[in-house]
Amino acid sequence: MRAALWFLALFGIAAAVALFAGNNQGTVTVFWPPWRVDLSLNLVLLLLLAAFGLLHVALRGLSALFSLPRQARQWRLQQKERALYAALLDALAQLLAGRFSRARKAAQAALTQERTLAALDARLPQAQQVRVLSHLLAAESAQALQDRAARDAHLQQALNESADRAVLASLETREGVQLRAARWALDDRDAPAALARLAELPQGAQRRTLALRLRLKAARQDRRTLEALETARLLAKHRAFSDSAAQSIVRGLAAELLSGAHDPAQLLRAWGEFEAWEREMPEVAIHAAQRMVALRGDLTLARAWLLPVWERMVAQPQSLGESLRVKLVRALEAGLDSVDAEWLARIESAQRNNPRDANLQYLAGMACMKRQLWGKAQQLLTQAGLALQDPNLHRRAWQALAQLAEARDDADQASAAWKRAAQTENP
Repeated sequence: MRAALWFLALFGIAAAVALFAGNNQGTVTVFWPPWRVDLSLNLVLLLLLAAFGLLHVALRGLSALFSLPRQARQWRLQQKERALYAALLDALAQLLAGRFSRARKAAQAALTQERTLAALDARLPQAQQVRVLSHLLAAESAQALQDRAARDAHLQQALNESADRAVLASLETREGVQLRAARWALDDRDAPAALARLAELPQGAQRRTLALRLRLKAARQDRRTLEALETARLLAKHRAFSDSAAQSIVRGLAAELLSGAHDPAQLLRAWGEFEAWEREMPEVAIHAAQRMVALRGDLTLARAWLLPVWERMVAQPQSLGESLRVKLVRALEAGLDSVDAEWLARIESAQRNNPRDANLQYLAGMACMKRQLWGKAQQLLTQAGLALQDPNLHRRAWQALAQLAEARDDADQASAAWKRAAQTENP
């Protein structure tokens, strides 16, 4: 459509020119004493048009001639700028390829090119970022080469170059430099320095996944278990780990925090730091109860911690692995001297509902033994001793049977039981 309109316009212009030029009888007379020159108006118009064209071409030629020095300078600056970006890309490529010496040389070449451009008054829009990235690549290469002096020098220069917080690009570049510095501190096993670098980040940057991962590693290196646990929770909320991995990390940190308690009061404070879903983890609750037993604390409170795990095991016997079931039985066994009637009823009811469960038979038998129910204890422990898979529980069951036999003055059964216990201990 546009082409058709152009053709119509051209045809109209051609028709107008033909009508004007074909019927134009006008003349132009030029008096130059003693001469007189008569020219047609059409010829004068053509001469004026030609003169305008010649003048325009001459002016363009003069402009091009006088702009040659400026164009030559611009071409040289463009070549240097291309060399600068080529050196920067080469430094990145060499760093990724593991050629750290070449990467550092290329980064230093990029810095040299940038200084040359600055000396020629060539202001690059990204000059600051180019300098920061060049120093960062040089520092990364120096870190890989274990040249810490050069690394620290380039790092400080990168931080100085990105100190302008009013520029958004400078702020983001500085955050990247600080994150890399924190990672280098972790590589040097300097966790306090890494945490200090992370603390310098803005509040929003500190909650990024990369920053949280670095903080988790630094806190674990520096034995700041509670801080590591809080960081792991944030990472789990950000979906930085899979559900199973997040639970495993939180479980390990919770156990480490409990193990760091040296008296019941510290243990209670550690338990109070956990969230509800963490307290329901079988491994965490069992470990907390075991620590309470080891620290000679409140065993009633320990059994309260174990109650959700116990109910879960009774309701769904297959929900806990054999190892956890054994740990739960050992934790409950340690407090049988002070167990109340309610817990005894729970143990007896669970054993009746699962009569073939050797672990429950053992626990019920030990409870009966503590309550001096010798006959029932012997029956349950004998059944458990024949079916238990855990060597420690198996040995303790036969030791208990040996003690019961000695209490009845049955030397033969006591000797046989001690023999079975010894065989379990030294298979």
